[in-house]
Amino acid sequence: DCGPLAGRPAMTKGTTLAPSPRDNPVLRGHQQSESVLIKAANSGRLAHAWLLAGPRGIGKSTLAYRFARYLLSRVDDGGLFGDAAAADMAMDPDNPVFRRVASGGHPDLFTLARSVNPKTDKLRNEIVIGDVRAAIDFVRLTSGEGGWRVVIVDTADDMNPSSANAILKLLEEPPGAAIILLVSHAPGQLLATIRSRCRVLPMPPLDAECVRELLVEYRPELSPADIQTLASLADGSIGDALAFADAGGLTLYHEMIGLLAGLKSLDIAAVHALGDRLGRANATEAYKTFTRLLEDWLSRLARTMARGAVPAENATGENAAIAAFGGRLAQTSEVWEKVSRLFAQAERANLDHKQVVINAFLTMQTAVQS
Repeated sequence: DCGPLAGRPAMTKGTTLAPSPRDNPVLRGHQQSESVLIKAANSGRLAHAWLLAGPRGIGKSTLAYRFARYLLSRVDDGGLFGDAAAADMAMDPDNPVFRRVASGGHPDLFTLARSVNPKTDKLRNEIVIGDVRAAIDFVRLTSGEGGWRVVIVDTADDMNPSSANAILKLLEEPPGAAIILLVSHAPGQLLATIRSRCRVLPMPPLDAECVRELLVEYRPELSPADIQTLASLADGSIGDALAFADAGGLTLYHEMIGLLAGLKSLDIAAVHALGDRLGRANATEAYKTFTRLLEDWLSRLARTMARGAVPAENATGENAAIAAFGGRLAQTSEVWEKVSRLFAQAERANLDHKQVVINAFLTMQTAVQS
């Protein structure tokens, strides 16, 4: 059950509304995860560190801020465990705690995330150790309002080795009355010692109907067909569905499928034209969306083939694109690995985006012609 969309103002046709996790009063589809946290808070034995783990864009950060507000608001109601009957963590956006968390002004909440490099005035690619040290200094202080001090690490996947080791030391020797909430899209890639010192809360993808309902709320201007396609492509992630919609993902997906359907006699001119568009300086988000769509499509095809089935068609021509791979699992898996490796290498080496797009299609063409 996706649950009611409570606390959201009515929207009119064409409205775009996608609150950030910090100021989102609504959590959909994760009632069970929320119940686990409420039960732990009311038990009197709340773990000092939690790892909220699951796919990107499903609501992990939203739950982290929701739990932070829940903890920070329970100083004057008989203590942290004063209301054991609470059914959920819903809070009116007009509540002073909600407003201060949303504005970043609550003295007992620290968000550890990628910061701006003062030398370049750009967002860093990783969480650096200096930011972790600031978080450690924060939790060692006395609470400003007599309750918990809360640190949200969003995301733990962004920590470099030095910052990961620094946060590990904090987890090994946690200060009293401090709660650390780590958000992770890929918990298996974190240090095993970090995982072992957290209570892991796995969060599943949203079901397709929940994603469709949210798309209707957030992007009411989209047609039912586009909403259905986005919900299928997003694979349980409302964050991905919205990102695809905003970066022209629907147009890119249809164009990609058209090229894949004719892979054996590839339209090189069309591939170059696509590469030209995605290689422009202002097309970084569109390029990232395209590479994600292609990599996900190949992954879905390989995984479905492994089960002896064929993926459902998300767009006209997709069956022809699937047929181009000839139903050969080993070949499809190899292509998926090669394209994924190409995209990862391009990211590390900052390769020309147009050439990456061209190389990806040529790699696939060579595979299906062999």
